[in-house]
Amino acid sequence: MNSNRDTSQHARWQGRNAEKDALRAEVWSALERHGASAGSVWSRIPNFIGADAAAARLAGLPIWQRARVVKCNPDAPQIPVRLRALQDGKLLYTPVPELAQEYPFILLDPADLRRRGIAFEAVAPIAGAVEHGIKVRFEDMQPFDLVVVGCVAVTRSGGRTGKGGGFADLELGIFREMGLIAPHTPVVTTVHPLQVIEDERIVMQAHDTPLDWIITPDEVIETRTTYPQPAGVNWDAVQPDQWHHIPFLADLKARLTGEG
Repeated sequence: MNSNRDTSQHARWQGRNAEKDALRAEVWSALERHGASAGSVWSRIPNFIGADAAAARLAGLPIWQRARVVKCNPDAPQIPVRLRALQDGKLLYTPVPELAQEYPFILLDPADLRRRGIAFEAVAPIAGAVEHGIKVRFEDMQPFDLVVVGCVAVTRSGGRTGKGGGFADLELGIFREMGLIAPHTPVVTTVHPLQVIEDERIVMQAHDTPLDWIITPDEVIETRTTYPQPAGVNWDAVQPDQWHHIPFLADLKARLTGEG
């Protein structure tokens, strides 16, 4: 295993679900052991060898080609997805990591970037997106045609888990509350084959969003999931650290629920 793990960050998310903690560690270890990791994978959505090939395979699908507005997570393995979205002329929304700013999202508009002479390659990584993108709030966003999420482990039945912070399910719940995701909006991810595990290894909870498509460098998996899509935010599942670290969350809850 990699002796340079970010153990402090790993510990940050531990303890919410012991089985998922063990599963994440197993996947991160497997990626390292098989030489499939690209950089450090521990305590994060793991970057993997072949991420560009998975993005290219995604771009060949009708769900991608029909999409005009794409939301994509900010993590390193999806840099090729974000780059391809811009190259294909799509409006791209990506969140500020952990939503920890007064503004939660960045809009990358290919036409705007061209006008300003900013290369797509410069804004595909999240640091460049934050520097050059347009800062937007949820109310300013257009409905999505396709949602790309980052995963640590996935199942062919549509199960998924991230790094343990709960940010993806929180933001997806907010999107549903605000009408940015429709029941038919595809939710997809790109992963390494080692991240695809047995169905029974991931137990989905009521607030967890299942996957419709899983794309690896070698395979396209349409899950045809039977897991239900959550209706919105499960405010009872929001963690204390999320209330503390996400500046706009309490105000957003008040506006969405009418609770002061």
